[in-house]
Amino acid sequence: MKVLDLGCQHGHVFEGWFASEDDFQSQKARALVLCPMCGDSHIDKRLSAPRLNLGAAAPAPASSSSPPAAPAAASPQAQQAAWLRMAREVIARTEDVGERFADEARRMHHGEIEERAIRGKASVADAVALLEEGIGVLPLPISDSSKETLQ
Repeated sequence: MKVLDLGCQHGHVFEGWFASEDDFQSQKARALVLCPMCGDSHIDKRLSAPRLNLGAAAPAPASSSSPPAAPAAASPQAQQAAWLRMAREVIARTEDVGERFADEARRMHHGEIEERAIRGKASVADAVALLEEGIGVLPLPISDSSKETLQ
């Protein structure tokens, strides 16, 4: 199994697991390797360090005299991972109504159907119209590749 550090043309970095280098190249050629953040299929390998499993390191002893460390700024990889977790949570907890999003949101707002958590596609004009009608919407750019189990 080869674990590769990959990146898209938009700067998103992620990890991919492949049976071999040939498997990676074959999937890339067929545009099957997609960025989980944006769905981009223009993927390149990034430099990566070898992974060595040397066991867990012993925790450093706590010193009662030193103040707690300030939280470090989240790395881009940590931010991407958090975004993916959030996007998958939204996907798991909502119904995809596709192109019917604006109509379904209006029907719920007017009490014609029971309210439920939905997601779907709407044009900018439809989203603005919904907001002007007092219907809360939140654009979330979730790529199609994030809606499926990553291989």
